[in-house]
Amino acid sequence: MGAHLFVRFACAACHNYYGQGGISPYVPSLRPFAKVLTATQMRSIINHGVGEATNPNKPYMPVWGTVISDTQIADLVAYLRAGLPAVDYATPIPVPTNQGPAVAGMALYQRYGCENCHGPNGLGGVPNPLAPDKVIPGLTGTAFRKEFTDAKIIAIIRSGSIIGKAPITSMPHWGGIIPNSQLLELVAYLKTLK
Repeated sequence: MGAHLFVRFACAACHNYYGQGGISPYVPSLRPFAKVLTATQMRSIINHGVGEATNPNKPYMPVWGTVISDTQIADLVAYLRAGLPAVDYATPIPVPTNQGPAVAGMALYQRYGCENCHGPNGLGGVPNPLAPDKVIPGLTGTAFRKEFTDAKIIAIIRSGSIIGKAPITSMPHWGGIIPNSQLLELVAYLKTLK
């Protein structure tokens, strides 16, 4: 189960498949850490995040404590402690290349774990108890469309939305992880949401 969660919560998007790293020079391979960190230390990192959060080109480990359940964290830790082995069907969904940017963006929305926080179809509502509005915002509706231009959406995806430290869940910055072409596809998908 941990291998499937590693894909679902976009760990693979930053740490690469099977945790070997290499996506960004700022995101380490997990293999060395899986051997030296205790289960308690791993749980703490998943819950509270780690790293610099002020440089939009230097990704950091986000706070997952209010999004991932204790059982899911235990499964992720078990997978890490097992050495991140290959597991059948624990792979990200493929991104279509010939069906238009919105269809590719829909796959990327799942691949990068956006739906875990912003909900299926961008409906939001995932609890974020210490945030001012108590939930992670949705990405739909007239108010969202008026406030967020394509350029502003891309800027937020690149730089994240840092509103506090753990246990407040903040959007990580994806600058240096998500290529520009995929940012445009994500925006194309978000524009289809009502």
